[in-house]
Amino acid sequence: MLRFENVGMRFGAGAEVLRDVTFLLEAGSFTFLTGASGAGKTTLLKLMFLAEPPTRGLITLFGHDLATTRRSIQPALRRRIGVVFQDFRLLDHLSAFDNVALPLRLAGRRASDYARDVEELLAWVGLGEKLQAKPPTLSGGEQQRVAIARAVVARPDLLLADEPTGNVDADIAQRLIRLFAELNRLGTTVLIATHDRSLLERTQAREMRLVDGRLVQLRAPRS
Repeated sequence: MLRFENVGMRFGAGAEVLRDVTFLLEAGSFTFLTGASGAGKTTLLKLMFLAEPPTRGLITLFGHDLATTRRSIQPALRRRIGVVFQDFRLLDHLSAFDNVALPLRLAGRRASDYARDVEELLAWVGLGEKLQAKPPTLSGGEQQRVAIARAVVARPDLLLADEPTGNVDADIAQRLIRLFAELNRLGTTVLIATHDRSLLERTQAREMRLVDGRLVQLRAPRS
């Protein structure tokens, strides 16, 4: 699914943000990426969804060596990835329903085919009564849940989530983790970046830990 080999990343002439990062993310796996603020989690996610190229090292995504893959191929690779951003990236002029449905519309699906799925997904994240609400009228936690619903609605091959439970209460956080687990059960590879270790303690997921830009600890799933 995704392989990093001795990847390093720096911005400009500064010190490397990521150093010699090597790991394999297997298809169908569920992984937490942990580390203190500034450890490099968000930068690592950007490399995973092709927002930035690495300074050095090799990245293989869906069997494609990104160093040699033509630019024209990359949009198709990105469409196989769902991303939950920390800053949500919702479109303020669209309703919650239309924000969530956007990936399906862009894929050419008809509204009559996906309307019920979108409504059920918004209900699952606790926004069933706010289908027509626009992002500026929603709280930060509500916007985050819309962003999560948008990321998972098309059942991506790979889901990357950057602190997806950071703005919600404990009950909603557990509901969202169950949503990610169900998506994983259906075949999606899931990686969640978080500093909330209580999430890890409730799961049997693998852990990858970043410290000062280095991957220093791997926790295998508990049996």
